[in-house]
Amino acid sequence: MNDRKSVRTFLAIELPPGIKYLIEGIKEKLTPALKGIRWIRPEAMHLTLKFFGDVSQDDVVRISEVVERNVRDIAPMVLNVDSPGGFPSLKNPRVLWLGIGGDVQRLEVLQAAIERDLEECGFPGEKRSFKPHLTLGRARSRVRIISGAEALIGGIKKLGVFRFDVRELILFESELKPGGAVYTKLAGFPFGGR
Repeated sequence: MNDRKSVRTFLAIELPPGIKYLIEGIKEKLTPALKGIRWIRPEAMHLTLKFFGDVSQDDVVRISEVVERNVRDIAPMVLNVDSPGGFPSLKNPRVLWLGIGGDVQRLEVLQAAIERDLEECGFPGEKRSFKPHLTLGRARSRVRIISGAEALIGGIKKLGVFRFDVRELILFESELKPGGAVYTKLAGFPFGGR
């Protein structure tokens, strides 16, 4: 990579293949009843902790140092896929998502610590509070909503049995391509606690 080139990045938890497979099954059940939705591809599914946008190579180094310092003493977590929802609401969703359960409080504390330390290094803080979720799909048009979501998704029971272990955070590069974003792992940050 050219040192002067900016890199579009985000910090996330990568989902295990089994969880992606289960989510694909959910999407298949939802597809016939939902209109106007653009589904997220399985390979693009992840749990985002912080989106940075375009940053320099020096920024990637500073981000990595902050994240590494924050995960050094963190023990692995167990999360699970939880009830579905929508942004801004299930009545008029532009985004459909699955919530996250399990060790969410520990995840929120870790994310807040990383956010705080990044702000101290000059990175802008997020204006919205962190709400861990997995995006299923977005409305095909920015001005439209996804129709049929409230009744259908309201009928899906809690999904807490879809559990997965989290043992590291990953800094991804996101390259925007005509067929969708392509994600490349820039760095992994394994949890060091027991």
